[in-house]
Amino acid sequence: MQTTEEGVQQTELKSSPNNPFRNPQTQQLPQQHSIYAQQYQSASIDSGKGNNNDFTTSWDKFKMWMINWRGSRQLVLVIVAIALLLDNMLLTVVVPIIPEFLYDIRHQDAPLSSFQKNPPSISTPNYDNEGPDFTTAGYDNVSWFAEREERHKELVDETAEVGLMFASKAFVQLISNPFVGPLTHKIGYSIPMFAGFVIMFLSTLIFAFGRTYPVLFIARALQGIGSSCSSVSGMGMLADRYTDDKERGNAMGIALGGLALGVLIGPPFGGFMYEFVGKTAPFLVLSILALGDGMLQLFMLQPSVARSEADAPSLKALVMDPYILIAAGAITFANMGIAMLEPSLPIWMIDRMDASRWEQGVTFLPASISYLIGTNLFGPLGHRIGRWRAALIGLVIIGTCLIAIPSATSMYHLIIPNAGLGFAIGMVDSCMMPELGYLVDIRHSAVYGSVYALGDVAFCVGFAVGPALSGTLVKNIGFEWMMFGIGVLCFVYAPLLLFLKAPPTKEEKKQLITGDRSSVRYVAYQNDDDEE
Repeated sequence: MQTTEEGVQQTELKSSPNNPFRNPQTQQLPQQHSIYAQQYQSASIDSGKGNNNDFTTSWDKFKMWMINWRGSRQLVLVIVAIALLLDNMLLTVVVPIIPEFLYDIRHQDAPLSSFQKNPPSISTPNYDNEGPDFTTAGYDNVSWFAEREERHKELVDETAEVGLMFASKAFVQLISNPFVGPLTHKIGYSIPMFAGFVIMFLSTLIFAFGRTYPVLFIARALQGIGSSCSSVSGMGMLADRYTDDKERGNAMGIALGGLALGVLIGPPFGGFMYEFVGKTAPFLVLSILALGDGMLQLFMLQPSVARSEADAPSLKALVMDPYILIAAGAITFANMGIAMLEPSLPIWMIDRMDASRWEQGVTFLPASISYLIGTNLFGPLGHRIGRWRAALIGLVIIGTCLIAIPSATSMYHLIIPNAGLGFAIGMVDSCMMPELGYLVDIRHSAVYGSVYALGDVAFCVGFAVGPALSGTLVKNIGFEWMMFGIGVLCFVYAPLLLFLKAPPTKEEKKQLITGDRSSVRYVAYQNDDDEE
């Protein structure tokens, strides 16, 4: 503590449980926290005056608590996790809604729900009281099978349109990322993060009231811009606040758990609400939740401009780095399979299993639950066993599960392969996201907007190419061969992750590891030792 000439005690701004602004390793004050630090110091002085004059009020304490909480990295983690949750709820809530909704608006006189699941039978009098009471009408059976074949063709054709709509979000996000990443270097992370909320809120309202394919297509594409802002800013913000490699992995695992929870809740929530309430209801609920997240960002993060002092690596330099490309490619191939399933599996289930709306939504539930487990488990565990090893095993499991899915003959047969698929994708995502931050630290400079823009590009490539190709592939080679092909691609790509076992550092960047130019620390952990 320091005492001023006026006799007022002034709290020194140093690292302590009550002052989260200085980095515990470097004792340097990050630029994005300077406003909070000044407010914290001012509040401390005011509190000291109050103590000396015996009139410290509860408002002073509340003010200090608010300032302290605004600067905490735990708050940032909560906000990022909520943003990813809502974004991915909107991403997946449409999966059980859009295919049947599009079919019904084009066949208003004969919606899917009116189609009989079994061949018709008619009751005929049995005057001799012998034999069965029911006989099947041959003519009605021929008509039923003809209608079923016609429905099958229309559903296969619709797969391509649904796939393009689902892929539009990823394509727009893919285009937006190269602009959002460098933008965060100039204005900071908080403003793009808030812009992502505004855009997602508008997209949700358009989904709620849209009744035609073009309007719904625009809503899906608009979501891509909002997702780009939220994902790039959110991951960059976490990498910036959590400077230790192990802590960063844990934080990103938790944030991806929010993403997983959104994927988990989305399909069953959408299917249930569409079945019993209607199409508009799930999107209105999402818009209310998004509004709450926006208010939290506005009052707690207080979006403002915060320029980065360090020289940011260019996108070209990152794209030319083979190790970053390998990590990004793992994210792409891990997510491409599930991206292909989103538009094609519900339609395949309708065609093969006569699945209802809620069954189409629930079928993704095992994948979502296991993804949530995988991301939270391998956030810290990946650091211990080697992130490259965990991601390699994950790709092998993904390939195996994708090949097994077409052999299912009922919804229950999909539980195990979908659960394995979700768990393995969680392994890859929770390991490769912090790996991107590690690679940019040791090979470039500790500025993260562009590298997580590239990571989000990798994610978007999977979710753009997957749905866009699924309709064409299902129509030309069938659902079974499509799943077999993407499974083999995962097997082929997996060995490339061996190169991430010990990525080399550039000589001129090695001082980043020792802390001369960066606050990032890298500590060797053994399997039986948790101490740094």
